[in-house]
Amino acid sequence: MQGFIFDMDGVIIDSEPIHSRVKLDTLQHFGLSFVPADLEKYMGRTSRAMFTDVIREQQRQDLDVEMVTAYKHQHYLDILAHGDDIGPVAGAVELIRSLHGAGVPLGLATSSNRKVIAIVIERFGLADCFQSVISGNELPASKPDPDIYLRTAKNLGLAPADCVVLEDTYNGVLAAKRAGMRCIGYRNPNSGQQDLRQADKIVDSLRELTLDVIRQM
Repeated sequence: MQGFIFDMDGVIIDSEPIHSRVKLDTLQHFGLSFVPADLEKYMGRTSRAMFTDVIREQQRQDLDVEMVTAYKHQHYLDILAHGDDIGPVAGAVELIRSLHGAGVPLGLATSSNRKVIAIVIERFGLADCFQSVISGNELPASKPDPDIYLRTAKNLGLAPADCVVLEDTYNGVLAAKRAGMRCIGYRNPNSGQQDLRQADKIVDSLRELTLDVIRQM
């Protein structure tokens, strides 16, 4: 292992319950029906990808996916900026600082947009830790497409095989494996019943991950 790449939602910030609530509020606002249990299959993907599917399936040609996505993002930003009870996943900040302090090149590859990324890394004091930060909103395809991880490896100057990824969703793990990287699956109880079996290692707590454990992968 030469480089380490983090997903953000559900890995660094425990935000999946907030995302779920905001997505459901957005769908209701625009009169789109949706079964809440189906949110799990969209975890790890961009909001745009989810809204594109729902609008197409319900044949709502009157709705613009960019408008719906922008509404959701603003709603989420308002909560993120003012919510005092929003904190990091236990052990995440310590792991990032430990790897950074050891000189491991770090990347952040997330489906969240740049405004959300900026708030999170500033709030947790991580702005100087990542050599590469990529938002899935800026790419043509969402996870499980591997592009976000391949671009991150390129930014770090590393081969995909030299990178380890930390993910909490099926779509994220699949993206990492399709990129030819090793992957650690984190069972976040707030991320639903995610199938992480394709990960090379599965943990129930980020505190299980030390530099020595990661280097042995």
